[in-house]
Amino acid sequence: MAPILKILREDWADAGVALPSYETAGAAGADVRANLRPEDRASGFTLDPMRRAIVPTGIRLEIPRGFEVQIRPRSGLALKHGITLPNTPGTIDSDYRGPLGVLLVNLGAEPYTVQHGDRIAQLIVAPVVQARFKLVEALGDTARGEGGFGSTGRG
Repeated sequence: MAPILKILREDWADAGVALPSYETAGAAGADVRANLRPEDRASGFTLDPMRRAIVPTGIRLEIPRGFEVQIRPRSGLALKHGITLPNTPGTIDSDYRGPLGVLLVNLGAEPYTVQHGDRIAQLIVAPVVQARFKLVEALGDTARGEGGFGSTGRG
């Protein structure tokens, strides 16, 4: 059974902006939209090259215990405009109840304007397993051993 994420709109949010939704039957991510503050709705929010900013969504989430929400970039924005997330994937923990903002960065060469209602990121709902941590004297051997970055082949 699919987990249920409860959504609360901020008092200032535009109720006409769609809630997160899966755009196709096979979509892994639900698109989340910019819900700009009233003073920014007409002009949009411009993100200059190499600038980072938190874009509001106008919502708060209640995520069931045992799950997280990951915030990921939209591939079309990344390819066409260089708009991505600097901390991808961002994690929203199940005990967070604050406003959902999406941290965007413009890696493109031109300013990009986020319009009110634009799809700006994807939400992925994922199960969480909390590990226990144990200090030991040695770790088990593997064929890879201590090989780090790039040690398993080209690239």
